[in-house]
Amino acid sequence: MSELSRRPKVAVIGAGYWGRNLVRNFWQLGALKAVVDSNEAILDGVRQEYPGVTIVASLEEALKDPELKGVVIATPPRLHAEQTIMALKAGKDVLVEKPLALAFEDGRQMVALAEEKQAILMVDHILNRHPAVIRLKEIVHSGELGRICHVYSRRLNFGRIRREGKALWDLAPHDISLIMNLLGSLPVSVQCYGGSYFAPGVQDVADADLVFPMGIKAHISVSWLNPVKEQRLVLVGLDKMAVFEDSAPWSDKLVLYSYRLKWRGLEPEAEMAKPEKIELQPKEPLKEQCLAFLAAIETRIPPTDSHALEGLQVLGVLTALDRSLEESRPQIMKLDDPVSEFQTKKIEPGPGYSAHPTAVVDSDTVIGPGSRIWHFSHILQGSMIGPDCNIGQNVVIGPRVKVGRGCKIQNNVSIYEGVELEDDVFCGPSVVFTNVFNPRAFIRRMSEMRPTLIKAGASIGANATIVCGHVLGEYSFIAAGAVVTTDVLPYALMKGVPARRTGWVCRCGEKLGEELKCQICGLAYQKERQGIKPL
Repeated sequence: MSELSRRPKVAVIGAGYWGRNLVRNFWQLGALKAVVDSNEAILDGVRQEYPGVTIVASLEEALKDPELKGVVIATPPRLHAEQTIMALKAGKDVLVEKPLALAFEDGRQMVALAEEKQAILMVDHILNRHPAVIRLKEIVHSGELGRICHVYSRRLNFGRIRREGKALWDLAPHDISLIMNLLGSLPVSVQCYGGSYFAPGVQDVADADLVFPMGIKAHISVSWLNPVKEQRLVLVGLDKMAVFEDSAPWSDKLVLYSYRLKWRGLEPEAEMAKPEKIELQPKEPLKEQCLAFLAAIETRIPPTDSHALEGLQVLGVLTALDRSLEESRPQIMKLDDPVSEFQTKKIEPGPGYSAHPTAVVDSDTVIGPGSRIWHFSHILQGSMIGPDCNIGQNVVIGPRVKVGRGCKIQNNVSIYEGVELEDDVFCGPSVVFTNVFNPRAFIRRMSEMRPTLIKAGASIGANATIVCGHVLGEYSFIAAGAVVTTDVLPYALMKGVPARRTGWVCRCGEKLGEELKCQICGLAYQKERQGIKPL
């Protein structure tokens, strides 16, 4: 028996504009069993192009087929909730086109039903399957771009003007999903503007502003009234910028731009380096999504980047943007919004965390499996603690603070909003983080918070103070009692008040000599213009 013949069988519901692409891919993968559509002309085309595929009159009839394991829904969004619920109740796994639904309450019901039935429910956010996006996510998480400051996305074209719906709901879900996937969080506030030019209530153009934790701002522009097709995402980091242009040839789809600022007297001057084109292996994102759905049917493990909860989060953001569009005012993504209860659910399997009875953990936090929280500590609303962290006594984290995997935070440390710890960060007892540079008791300055980022593997000694607005490089080492007032290079050893670099440390924490080779673990380093790096 061939691999194609062993694959689970699916039915595609709706073989129109986008559904025909799904029909083609599942046919090529040997998984297409049936097609449902109300348009006879479309069905005639399916009969001719895909001989042997069953043409079914209705979804109800298709669901009676015991050989059918999955249902792929590519009908208008107003039908998504009804048809998905029908398929889930029939015991079928479902891949539904974006958006998950048009009403958040319908989306909640769909997710809850999938959990009850232990069924796979995925949303077709195919950009997360794009080779350029997968590579871009690796680049962002490696820190190559530096701290992300700004993101903007433009999805513009001419045509397919709708008589119902909005450009926001039709075009923006891909970008919302993509940006949240790259930044690893939900926005904290959103605002949207739009215009209706051909049909009342049907916005042909929309512009959305999203604010994420750490002050990262994103802008999304969508329109089906643009003379030139444009599908572009730009990430601006402190070290490099990245441009993903999906309409470009494969050799030009993902390009990095290094830059720096030089000062001529009191005037800054930007200097851009030669663009760096990232080599990619061409693949069709939709086919990768179809393969992921078939794999999920067989393994019963849904992928995290298109799982139903991810689709519900996108739906929650769309709902807030739509509310902003209708009310002409910004919307705060409140942590007690219904979407938050799904944000806190962990998709990855693993043991739960443990907390001492005297510790307080707010209900809308995310605590990774294997983490331990000790006496009298408090994890405030919206904070996310990674797996396998050790939170000591009398520690305060939050609100809206992100702590990575495997961090150790010793007693009497407070980490307030604006501070982020990446993986494997060590904070000694009584380390002090600030988040406002010039506080006054009688002046409220929370809108002036300066973000602080502690990169992976960094260690901060007891009683050290980290003044806000700086980045501590990966595996840097801050001596006990030091006061950090500047950015810190990777692997730098910092001492004093104010702290100055007095040497370099190895990844294992041992101080390096002039030869830059660790006498303990044997790892060697080489000098660069702005520091050192492992060989």
